[in-house]
Amino acid sequence: MTIQARLDELGITLPKAAAPVASYVPVAVHGGLAYLSGQLPFIDGELATGRLGDDVSLEDGVAAARACGLMILAQLEGARISLDRVERVVRLGAFVNSTADFTDQAKVANGASELMFDVFGEAGRHARAAVGVPVLPLGAAVEVDAIIALRPQH
Repeated sequence: MTIQARLDELGITLPKAAAPVASYVPVAVHGGLAYLSGQLPFIDGELATGRLGDDVSLEDGVAAARACGLMILAQLEGARISLDRVERVVRLGAFVNSTADFTDQAKVANGASELMFDVFGEAGRHARAAVGVPVLPLGAAVEVDAIIALRPQH
C-alpha cells in the first residue's frame, strides 16, 4: 500500500507546506536523512497559539502536535520527497509552550508520535524529546521538528 493510499484510508488530507518564517529551509537532506525544521501547528489554516497549563487544554495541545506532524509530512512533499521514500521516522523533537507547573509535555507530543505510527506503521516508531518552553515563535502552542531516514531514489 502506498503512503497516499494509507492517508486516504485514514481520511487525512495534508495541508499546504508552510513557508519559512525566518532564514532557513524547511527540509535539508544529507546522507540519506531528511532534517525537518520545527513545524508550527496550523489547524484549518489558522495557527494554534497559546500556552498549555494556561489557555490551551491538553486535548487541544495533542491536536496541535498532530497538526505539526501533518506539516512535517507536507514539508517532505513540498520538497518533492515522496512519502513512500520514508524508511523510518528516526526522531521527533516536540517543544510545548507551557506554564512552569504543566508536566504533560509527553502526552502533548503523542499527537505527532501517534500520527507517525498511524501513517508509517512500525517505521513510524521513533526516538523523541518532549520539552516544555516558555514561548514559541508567533505564540504557537507546539512546535515539532524531525529527522527522517529516506530510501534511495530509483
